[in-house]
Amino acid sequence: MTVRTGAVEVFEEVPRLEPEGGLGALRTERGNLPLELIEVRAAVVGLAVRTELAQGFRNPYDVPLEATYIFPLPDRAAVTRLRMEAADRVVEGVVKEREAARADYEQAVAEGRRASIAEEERPGVFTLRVGNIMPGEQVVVRTTLSGRLPYEDGQATFRFPLVVAPRYIPGAGLPGESVGDGTATDTDRVPDASRISPPVLLPGFPNPVRLSIEVGVDPAGLPLSGLTSSLHGVTVGEEEDGRRIVRLDPGARADRDFVLRLGYGGAAAATSLVVARDAEVPESADADGVPAGTFLLTVLPPEPTGDTRPRDVVLVLDRSGSMGGWKMTAARRAAARIVDTLSAADRFTVFTFDHEVTTPPDLPAGLVPATDRHRFRAVRHLSAVDARGGTEMAVPLRKAADLLADRDPERDRVLILVTDGQVGDEDALLSDLSSAFAGLRVHTVGIDSAVNAGFLRRLASVGGGHCELVESEDRLDAAMDAVHRRIGTPLVTGLRLAGEGSLELDRDSITPARLPDLFAGAPLVVAGRFGNAAEKPDGAIIAIGTAADGSTWTRRVAAVEADDAGLAQFWARGRIRDLEDRYVSVRQGQAELERAIVETSVRYSVLSRFTAFVAVDSVVVNEGGVLKRVTQPVDLPHGWDAPVGYGMPMAAGAPQAAPRAMMARALHDDFSLDTMSTKTARARVSRPAPSAPGSVPMPPVSNPIAPPPPIEASRAAFPQKGGRRGDPPMPAPRPVTADDLDAFARLWLFRLAAATTDEARTTLLSELVTTLRQMTPLVPAEQVAAITKLISTLTAEGVEAPDVATRHEAATAYLKSLLKTERRRAPFWKR
Repeated sequence: MTVRTGAVEVFEEVPRLEPEGGLGALRTERGNLPLELIEVRAAVVGLAVRTELAQGFRNPYDVPLEATYIFPLPDRAAVTRLRMEAADRVVEGVVKEREAARADYEQAVAEGRRASIAEEERPGVFTLRVGNIMPGEQVVVRTTLSGRLPYEDGQATFRFPLVVAPRYIPGAGLPGESVGDGTATDTDRVPDASRISPPVLLPGFPNPVRLSIEVGVDPAGLPLSGLTSSLHGVTVGEEEDGRRIVRLDPGARADRDFVLRLGYGGAAAATSLVVARDAEVPESADADGVPAGTFLLTVLPPEPTGDTRPRDVVLVLDRSGSMGGWKMTAARRAAARIVDTLSAADRFTVFTFDHEVTTPPDLPAGLVPATDRHRFRAVRHLSAVDARGGTEMAVPLRKAADLLADRDPERDRVLILVTDGQVGDEDALLSDLSSAFAGLRVHTVGIDSAVNAGFLRRLASVGGGHCELVESEDRLDAAMDAVHRRIGTPLVTGLRLAGEGSLELDRDSITPARLPDLFAGAPLVVAGRFGNAAEKPDGAIIAIGTAADGSTWTRRVAAVEADDAGLAQFWARGRIRDLEDRYVSVRQGQAELERAIVETSVRYSVLSRFTAFVAVDSVVVNEGGVLKRVTQPVDLPHGWDAPVGYGMPMAAGAPQAAPRAMMARALHDDFSLDTMSTKTARARVSRPAPSAPGSVPMPPVSNPIAPPPPIEASRAAFPQKGGRRGDPPMPAPRPVTADDLDAFARLWLFRLAAATTDEARTTLLSELVTTLRQMTPLVPAEQVAAITKLISTLTAEGVEAPDVATRHEAATAYLKSLLKTERRRAPFWKR
């Protein structure tokens, strides 16, 4: 039986490892998955880093192949080069406007020539397509990145993401074909959802990709005290020239970020101003023909003075399904630590959210004084929070911003978001919230082994705050110490820059666009462009701000010229990021912003969301034009429970990471998902489910759930434990449909009607509550509130609790509301 898993045809139910396929390669009767190699080679010199990523694809089929791979890259790095290597041919990529690059790629593939194209979907999320890979042939695409390591609290961090995690996709589905090759349906809120949702391999799937990471560290005179890798096993060696070589231990999977921390001494990030003149005078000259250039300013914060200001703090905690497991434990601890740092002079409140927003029930509404009693109540509420439901982030952030709208000049207004950031509507959120965040200081705490760092940094940048990333529980305490310093009174606020002497600053070019406040342990790093009236830029930049005690703080930094070829590209990446954020947050002038993004991207050869790297070979290798298309599945992020559908997108109203108990629920499809998962849910064919002996008769439904025996109905339909060791793997569950709810209601109405005594009704209602709680993460969003209300009614205690008859009536009324009077086939774009 043929099983379509994405675009890969598998002719056997259980894959096997094939020694000839290479280390970790998966073998089917048609061959291996196309992606067989990921190599990361990074060179760190001081705080600068240059990385080359090699992705190797091999065609296991007997026809030419086009492979699509959705993958992450460091969100701060500038993608500056793409090179395609195949059959002893090397083709250099060029940056073009995205539409033109796509046209070149499609034309080349149609003409039978090898081609590759890399497109940025989000800061940190990219799509790579490689066309006309010939049978048995290997094509390697090499991507070059440059940037600088973030340095805070005496540590520099090299973070290289390796997997795009499933993201919550809100909004209504759009009609027509999807714009991408991923598993999610495009929606009005996330119109490119299908471009950021790679298919996901089943848990336990053999390692399909050979992963290799090597980082060479040259301290460049800085005192290097240690190297630590928090998520991977590594081997550290020392070369004769004093460099350290960090190598990833063999056998690792591409299922989490690679995080390497470099312990530099306190003087590692010294106050400095580095300037580099452009090499090409004609293109970069100012109006007088004098060459312009790029500057990089680093300013260390002053020593803490102990001056503090009262704060208004709103803590927003993500409790959605993807936060399950260690992440929820870490998030609760982080939130509690933040609450405990508040003083009696502060005011605060706490929001927890999934598809609903809740506050501690025994705290007064609005901002409350951070007394011992109020903090205790908040922490007690946080200790009971568990993961559930979808990530509807816009509402709690808007509520938090509205609560902090009071512009009291004597109080700092702080919003803190604790989340994994796994949402697909980043642009819509920035558009909705940019104006609301004006005047606030927004800090983000990202908790995940494959965190959405790009979005969380964008959000913090718009809010003038800091982003702290926590990739494991072991990292939590150190991260929370840093968060504690960041949410306190800043050492310097209201920063602005002024050029001095011959250094004339282009103020519109400065990035980040909103200069952050200065906090202890976090240097200010600013890049920008300048034009100078002298042949040598011998001026200075003065940073001016307001100290914590209200006095004026200044710092003059003299310019030092350096031959730094990567400085302009580092600035260009930051500039493009600011322009892209402005593009999604304004209602007018988008055409001008798009032109500015494209011009900057093409001129400095730095990838953006409006451009693409395209490499096209001149040799025709596929005369017939026949082409097989494959979308590469990826690993589920480390530490995640399998999401609903094992690789299907997280949609509004569905959980982001269902509990393992829910994974055991069997669906009776025409095939099993024992191999790997991708777009199979779109092609499911329904058939009647076999009836269990003694089961209650059920009307036929599409995609049915097998009817359970009457006594064990809820436990069989929604089992509380997975299969035993050695049992065959169970098919993946899917979100509950209206047909499922109809069948569920008919079963329970039958059972409740058959119960004639209060004792029998009480037993059944208790069983119904258990079943409702287990199925809640899988039901559509519009049903969650009704189910929650019903559970509250059925479990109420005390003198005002409803009697058995009233509870029975409430359950019956809700179940009747689920019955469908007419069965309509869903439109094709919903199937």
